[in-house]
Amino acid sequence: MNETAEQTSNFLLQVKAVKLNNEHPFTWASGRKSPIYCDNRITLSYPEIRTFIRQRFVELINEHFGDVDVIAGVATGGIAQGALVAQELGKPFVYVRSEEKKHGLTNQIEGEIHSGQTVVVVEDLVSTGKSSLIAVHALREKGCNVKGMVAIFTYGLNVAAQNFAEANVELRTLTNYDTLIKVACEQQYVLEKDLESLRTWRLNPEKWSDDHMND
Repeated sequence: MNETAEQTSNFLLQVKAVKLNNEHPFTWASGRKSPIYCDNRITLSYPEIRTFIRQRFVELINEHFGDVDVIAGVATGGIAQGALVAQELGKPFVYVRSEEKKHGLTNQIEGEIHSGQTVVVVEDLVSTGKSSLIAVHALREKGCNVKGMVAIFTYGLNVAAQNFAEANVELRTLTNYDTLIKVACEQQYVLEKDLESLRTWRLNPEKWSDDHMND
């Protein structure tokens, strides 16, 4: 798995799916400042990387969750990745919105799924885990047995570990923040002097953001 994690991190940096910048922090949708910004959807534009991610997901699912009835993608980042995995496994695919539609059939889950079916959820990245776990709760409300979740990348935040533990959901990822920073340093994508700040952010993102709000 170390080899997979390092190769995945290498790919993410290569196509600039992940950007690191201590001096000019990024602003997340929440308004928080961060030295890292991740958009894994860009990997879909690169056939070699797209195929690598799909196959590693398939291996993760087979190894840790075994046979399942349905693959579910989290809207929107997990939809394409989940569909690719479902195709490779020969399984039905559904995707889950963050909330019910306000019109039409008012579906939150798009696609056919039934109570009692086993499901693995596919996500592109995990930050706090709250939005990802909304999909899990929706599937459970349908009576499904969610065996776990796979994602390309996790920031490895303590709050995410707590949220997944409380929800009793096993999370498996292709790579993680620590591996990404290690690879980025080896490639001189970031400098040694920036490592402490990057590690500090991961331990306390809120405080790091408050300290950099005027940057």
